[in-house]
Amino acid sequence: MKIPSEFDPIRPFEPEELPAVYDRILADKQFQKVLAYLYPDVPTEALAKKMHACKTNLDFQKAFCYPFLQRLVIEQSLGCSIDAVNINTQKRYTFVSNHRDIVLDSAFLDKLLIDVGFATTCEIAIGDNLLSQDWVRDLVRINKSFTVERALHSVEMLRASKRMSEYIHFAIAEKNENVWIAQRQGRAKNSNDLTQAAILKMMAMGGEGSIIERLKQLHIVPLAISYEYDPCDYLKAREYQLRRDVPYWKKTAEDDLESMLVGIKGYKGHIFYKCAPCIDEWLDTVDENLPKNKLFDAIAAHIDHEIHCNYKLYPVNYVALDMIQDTRVYEEYYTPEDYQDFETYLEGQIEKINIENRDDKFLRTCLLTQYAYPAKNYIAASSENGRFKSLLNRLTFKK
Repeated sequence: MKIPSEFDPIRPFEPEELPAVYDRILADKQFQKVLAYLYPDVPTEALAKKMHACKTNLDFQKAFCYPFLQRLVIEQSLGCSIDAVNINTQKRYTFVSNHRDIVLDSAFLDKLLIDVGFATTCEIAIGDNLLSQDWVRDLVRINKSFTVERALHSVEMLRASKRMSEYIHFAIAEKNENVWIAQRQGRAKNSNDLTQAAILKMMAMGGEGSIIERLKQLHIVPLAISYEYDPCDYLKAREYQLRRDVPYWKKTAEDDLESMLVGIKGYKGHIFYKCAPCIDEWLDTVDENLPKNKLFDAIAAHIDHEIHCNYKLYPVNYVALDMIQDTRVYEEYYTPEDYQDFETYLEGQIEKINIENRDDKFLRTCLLTQYAYPAKNYIAASSENGRFKSLLNRLTFKK
């Protein structure tokens, strides 16, 4: 397929480009160390031969990424599954999800789509701030990622957003690929998952017709991702205190790399993905005459509702919600052992945080918030159908 040259700076590699890219990353010293860590008993020559046998990006994902993720599920979780009853494996979608883990949110989705019978995986939106290493940039483009350009001036940002939108439309309509994109820029560090209207505005820059028609061309599916434990929870809490205490503090590339590694290596408990129905039919019910900002806000609110009511909650979520509110309202959803185990877990995560003037009380609240918000938002979303309605007035977090 002929890919318009305007997409060259951001698109994944095409199959004919792969052999040269394989040679380039195999020659990289850092990538060689990664391979030695992942495959300690396999000669580099054997890995190179296996890599060159992958003629397409999907071949590479099946040969290298899928086995790695399967091993990760076995070693660092209690299982990873998906409820895909609301989607059709013969169709293509833009999955808009909450964002917990930099690497694994989209990686596990790729694996799960293969598991349920999709003929392809996803093209993945990834911020260029995570691609400071040449071999990393090459690897993610082999793995069907396209680049979200950030840190641009306003005019450049507008141009980059339009190009990305047009590329997403092209990927769905012409390449017959799925697309994954987070509902917001960056992860929600407090787990209060809210869709940024700016993401939807970007998506509506491409395509043809009205805003509603353009969004329908992407076949958006809200996707709820639920990890029982987030290995990066203490890093997110640490970031909150540093932002509070250190003027002009900013994350570095090293911070992002640490989050990637901790997220991959850390224990996650149960992992569950649930696809809400594609919003195409719902979009037909929206009043297109609303002012643009209100129109995008309404669509964002619908996506939020679909994600929130499709979370899978675990005992830790209800424990955290009771702890942060100083109540025992939800104790029917957990045991005394669950409560004590989570208390011990919190203490252990706080001990991992090595910063000056560590504020344990503040950090504990940050950690609790990350686990309580999914329960809070699930209860609020479910209340529209009468569920948990009597509890809504108790959902204000204590500061």
